[in-house]
Amino acid sequence: MRDFPPTVTAWTDDAPTGADRRTGDVPDTRSPARFLWWLLRRQTDLVLAGCLGSLLWLLPTALTPWVLGRAIDEGIVPGDQRQVWLWCGVLLLITVVGAASGVFYHTVVVRSWLVAAYGQTRLVTHKAVGLGHVLPRRAPTGEVLSVNGSDGEQLGEFIEVFSRLIGNVVAYAVVALIVLQISVPLGSVVLLVAPVLVLASGALLRPLTSAQTQERSRTSELTSMATDIVAGLRILRGIGGERIFGDNYARQSQRVRRSGVQAGRWGALVEAVGVLLSGLFVVALMVMGVEQVRAGRLQIGELVTFLGYAIFLVQPIRVVFESAQKITRSVVSARTTIGVLGTGDPWPRRPDVGAGELTRLAAGELVDSVSGLRVRPGLLTMVVSAEPDESAALADRLGRYLPSGESVPGVEDDEASGRVARRAARARSRARAELERRDTERADAPWGVCLAGTDLGDLPLSRVRKLVLVSDTAAHVFAGTLQDAVDPSGRVSREEAEAALVAAAAEDVFDILPGGWQGVLDERGRGLSGGQRQRLVLTRALAADPPVLVLVEPTSAVDAHTESRIARRLPEHRRGRTTVVMTASPLMLHHADEIAVLEGGTVVATGTHQELAASHRGYRDTVLRGADEEVRT
Repeated sequence: MRDFPPTVTAWTDDAPTGADRRTGDVPDTRSPARFLWWLLRRQTDLVLAGCLGSLLWLLPTALTPWVLGRAIDEGIVPGDQRQVWLWCGVLLLITVVGAASGVFYHTVVVRSWLVAAYGQTRLVTHKAVGLGHVLPRRAPTGEVLSVNGSDGEQLGEFIEVFSRLIGNVVAYAVVALIVLQISVPLGSVVLLVAPVLVLASGALLRPLTSAQTQERSRTSELTSMATDIVAGLRILRGIGGERIFGDNYARQSQRVRRSGVQAGRWGALVEAVGVLLSGLFVVALMVMGVEQVRAGRLQIGELVTFLGYAIFLVQPIRVVFESAQKITRSVVSARTTIGVLGTGDPWPRRPDVGAGELTRLAAGELVDSVSGLRVRPGLLTMVVSAEPDESAALADRLGRYLPSGESVPGVEDDEASGRVARRAARARSRARAELERRDTERADAPWGVCLAGTDLGDLPLSRVRKLVLVSDTAAHVFAGTLQDAVDPSGRVSREEAEAALVAAAAEDVFDILPGGWQGVLDERGRGLSGGQRQRLVLTRALAADPPVLVLVEPTSAVDAHTESRIARRLPEHRRGRTTVVMTASPLMLHHADEIAVLEGGTVVATGTHQELAASHRGYRDTVLRGADEEVRT
């Protein structure tokens, strides 16, 4: 039996070779129904055990009316004490079996819920790690977080309600067969009434689905907004924007509340219809049973059995209505889940290269054909641009990252009707597919950046990531120890980590943390200043010691004194290895081996800081900012 924690190998190097949708660990994302079916197949042992446990749990309530009827007709009425004790023993036996089955069923469904919910977390984690910067292009952050959290819990509930539904349906069929033996007309009513009730409630499921879809999309949008606010809280306080963003969050939360109330109303209506119809069903069966007794076609014990079953059958009917609501919500969750898990990896598979070829590439010249940038091996090259977006785009190309600024449009839902919401969802799906197609075309075409004469597009992406490391201003500091933050892979010696810490002028981060390297950092480094976080990110990049290191504005948040120390230490620490720095800081540029000036996305001049300050007006305007004469002297 599959145990907890769940084993998930989808989209990892541990995935079995040849895994497919039928037998592999990779989820089937072709449709919500196929995904839910894959989820059930993946837990076949637990689902079957849950169905069996659910059925046995219902055994006492399903068989008690029949046992009592037999005890009355075969023991009490004829006065046969032996039969009375026999049927009392049978009743005790099924009660003990039912109690033990209840414990077993609860254990199985809790385990199944955990496997589904936390398996979802691992799937999302593996997908996010595998896609990296591609995933935010296809799905908003709030949607990914919701799929990882609330949707995972909903899918766990789907597994639980499915096993309970199967147990109740089988119990319903068994009871119907028993009633058929007592009375064919009454058994026929029992068999036919369930489909009629399900069809009657089916008309309510579509508006319920629309309301739940709207609630789900608004919740994702609210989660994204909360994530952005928390991430930028320090900046918001600095510009006095807390109130504006707080008001926006309050308005969005009210929209979520209204959509939740709407979904709750439809859910309550479905529940009310279920209670009403099941109650009418019980009344009708009791009336028919009494008429059968009057006509002499039922014995007293059979009447007791029949009335007991009339009451018992309320439970399976209500479970059917409850299952309809939960399965509907699970379909909504599955639809958003496959939007995230179904995101394709655009990077083509390339033949791997040997260690000797990697060594040759690491020692080669880095050339970008789009901008004309040529980075000689082993030198500290800096790129200056008046437009930060141009240098950021160049850094993305050097690291083989898809261009930023493109993503699937978010949900625009101003109290939209179900039809409008569904049309908007289809439009987002088409936009997602179109962006995925463009990304795949870009990734499969020649990349235009060569290392030692080899286009990066001809190398496996994993090798590119080992050869070229890009560290930009969007890099995060995760919760954990300082050692984990500097060396997340656990491959750096203490001496190497300390050298990187000194080169990034981040010794004060080490000093302020109780415990030194084992000092604990908060999520996103909340206890650190902006400059300290930036220097910690720089330390992590330097400790990785890649053959080619690309730094994007590594000193934008530090003071001039600290920046001067970094500028002096960085060349020595990276001596003999290729380093590219995107910056316009004169303190940094003074120490560059070579500087390239970028205008309109193209390199228009190269030289040292002194040469460019003397000969290139654009460089002076960008770097010296009106103080060119003073700095040149």
